Amino acid sequence: MAAAEKAEQGLVDRWRDILAVHARTLCELDRALHQHGLGASDFEVLDVLATAVSADGGVACRVQEIAGRVHLSQSALSRVIGRLEKDGLVERCMCAEDRRGVRVSLTEKGRALHGEVRPLQRAVLERMLAQAPRRS
Repeated sequence: MAAAEKAEQGLVDRWRDILAVHARTLCELDRALHQHGLGASDFEVLDVLATAVSADGGVACRVQEIAGRVHLSQSALSRVIGRLEKDGLVERCMCAEDRRGVRVSLTEKGRALHGEVRPLQRAVLERMLAQAPRRS
């Protein structure tokens, strides 16, 4: 195999390793969070909201700000936010400065649940990413 082909195969192998770690980690997160009524995507949205401060210093984030930090399509993010709102974990309101925009914030229930499951999520990440192969 020529050097260029080896380099290309190494690149493909590293990419497939990343995908495998991502898939295993996502499955493990879903399993661990399921007992709390959450999936990995649900938690990611809660985590972004729990740690974000909007540009104006408020605690609500525009949907576009959330979209820039989670890896979901716009429609998938809308479904997650809708589900979290239905469960009383977040609330939506219109943006005062842009009537087309929507802001999302954690409710007290959402903040409490996030605080409860955050250590569990971080422990899963620690365990799964420690197992991840590291190629150079």
